[in-house]
Amino acid sequence: MKSFWDNLPRPFFVLAPLADVTDPAFRKLIAKYSKPAGPAVVYTEFVSADGLALAPEEGRKKLIRDLEYGEAERPIVAQFFTATPLHMEKAAALAKELGFDGVDINMGCPAETIVWQGAGSNLIKSPSLAIELIAAAKQGAGGLPVSVKTRLGYNQDEVESWVPALLSADPVALVLHARTKKEMSKVPARWERVRRAVEIRNELGSQTLILGNGDLKDIEDAKIKVKESGADGGMLGRAIFGRPWLFAQREPGLEERLRVAVEHAKLFEEMLGDIKSFAIMKKHFKAYVEGFAGAKELRMELMETKSAAEVEEVISRFLQRLPATL
Repeated sequence: MKSFWDNLPRPFFVLAPLADVTDPAFRKLIAKYSKPAGPAVVYTEFVSADGLALAPEEGRKKLIRDLEYGEAERPIVAQFFTATPLHMEKAAALAKELGFDGVDINMGCPAETIVWQGAGSNLIKSPSLAIELIAAAKQGAGGLPVSVKTRLGYNQDEVESWVPALLSADPVALVLHARTKKEMSKVPARWERVRRAVEIRNELGSQTLILGNGDLKDIEDAKIKVKESGADGGMLGRAIFGRPWLFAQREPGLEERLRVAVEHAKLFEEMLGDIKSFAIMKKHFKAYVEGFAGAKELRMELMETKSAAEVEEVISRFLQRLPATL
């Protein structure tokens, strides 16, 4: 069955799912400032399929809030994590109900809180369960395309066995973070292993799209690495911090950057302030506020803020002190 994936120009570049980063507020900002190009595909933060299946109604509603999206974000893929096929099936059915364009299974998260549940990168140790989860997602998704995001291996590189196992389940796309679970993000991404995954895909005659992930600094860097690897596309994650305009391939001036930081704080408070701590914004402030005179002092002030109003006040004072030429 054809899906939006089939119509994407090669190479294409997508927005990674980042916990407590690519939430509905930030995705809305990215959709606004990444025009006219924008990400070819947008992923939500990962959401617990177990939580959706087992949490009391109030908890379930909070999880569903993480899946809120706007039409400007399409095509948008809902990412879930679990080690229970039935829960994955139900989560995929919910994604269909909510109007998502696709479903993704997280098989790469290295966080111990996810791994001890048997989910995320722990699935690399259980290929048969991983295949069951893909089948369950397809069953629940009702025709929506199902993709997988994973890593090279658990403690060591297992591309030669892990990639064929996943391809046997025929996901529409496979995103490969070019590090193992053990390596986290502590070593450079090994894009030559993405190239090997592409070779394996071709040798097997699979139609699954291969996307590389890891250490992509910007779109130009992504184009180079994707071309060298032969992958169909690339997924950018950490490069989006403080740069909602990343996919538009432009760099705004200092004043615009800081005013967007204020806009981001207001959006976060408006959309998620009743269910998430404002402290989550601190990681964004670190990214917005760097590389200019006075950045350190401004950043320290922003770290003490507890509301969007306080953020606006701090940044307004800073901008008033800037020379008119900036």
